[in-house]
Amino acid sequence: MKILVISTLYPPHVIGGAEKAATMLAEAMMGKGLDVVVISLHPEAEERVEERNGVRVYRLPLDNFYWPFNRAKKPGALSRIAWHVREMWNRKAARRIGRILDIEAPDVVHTHNISGFSVAAWREAKRRNIHLVHTLHDYYLMCSRYSLFRRGRACEQRCSDCRVLTFNRKGASRMPDALVSVSNYTLDHHKRLGYFQNVPPEVIYNIQAVKNTHVASPLATSKDPAVLTFGFIGRIEEEKGIETLLGATQLLVQSNWRLKIAGKGIEAYVRGLQDQFPDPRIEWMGFTAAPDFYAAVDTVVISSQWAEPLPYVCVESLHAGKALICARVGGLPEIAQLSNVVEFFTAGSVAELSKAMNDALADSSRWRGSIPPARSVLDQFTEEIVVEKYMRVYQTKPVFSHR
Repeated sequence: MKILVISTLYPPHVIGGAEKAATMLAEAMMGKGLDVVVISLHPEAEERVEERNGVRVYRLPLDNFYWPFNRAKKPGALSRIAWHVREMWNRKAARRIGRILDIEAPDVVHTHNISGFSVAAWREAKRRNIHLVHTLHDYYLMCSRYSLFRRGRACEQRCSDCRVLTFNRKGASRMPDALVSVSNYTLDHHKRLGYFQNVPPEVIYNIQAVKNTHVASPLATSKDPAVLTFGFIGRIEEEKGIETLLGATQLLVQSNWRLKIAGKGIEAYVRGLQDQFPDPRIEWMGFTAAPDFYAAVDTVVISSQWAEPLPYVCVESLHAGKALICARVGGLPEIAQLSNVVEFFTAGSVAELSKAMNDALADSSRWRGSIPPARSVLDQFTEEIVVEKYMRVYQTKPVFSHR
């Protein structure tokens, strides 16, 4: 069976969990003997084909006004509007995809994030009667920012510009033959609003590469038993709740704490936070490899304000055996509750987060000594289980002949 994966980004271009998930799944399927091809975007002006870990990767230029990923500065309002208008139905990107589909003739097209390609990518698969599977990683289909988060708060209702800029995506969501969501929360949210009508759904968690995050010994964390080290890893931006976390540190009663912040963000925003919160116990690590981060902290704080479908940091923390303090939002509680040591707080509440952190400091040996959940719990994130589940999804109905 040949699987053609469409993912907005693919290593070395990585900014979030969706491309990590797409990559690990593609390589895992290759390892199981499937033929896997990937279509992705890159910031260059020409198309390129290369092989990465056995997977053939078509890297296409972005057929829009600018490269929006991992920018140091935010584009102006008019530029952003123009970008999203073109994103409503990107004909040029669709033609590129159609040409590759004709060359590769896959049995299944599996889309992950399709920002930059638009839902026009789905039409190319359906025109050729190729079995189409889509995995939900965010809220792209209903929100122009993909996060249902705006002006410092989660959106309780869809705003008018999102309704306009995504107006055709609900109807387009009927095109996939099968739907996978990385969490029950995200699936329920889309179904409740009428997306993917009559499309059979399933929840499948992302693969977690245990070898990348395993912490072999508690000696790898703080050597001072009197100090509890909190950690934050991810994109440093408002929707990740970084300001909530930093504000909570100002309400900690005891002094025996450290906070390590791993990740990058818009430079001016990060500098502003560093100036506003100059406490020497806060260490700004910049981009940090996951194993190094987990080895350096005792308790991971996931302070997201937007309804993250399935933050990779949560799954990684489970495998690394770290205690968790998590916002009660999106798919976070679904995964975080699997931890042996976990506490929840209302997203955006500095007071509740500081209380959870103070409680952890008062019982630091417990919060420092967490271990990974039972193997039976972690098995659902293994390559074997995830690939097996996806194979069933790929075969939900006979694949039409298109050669």
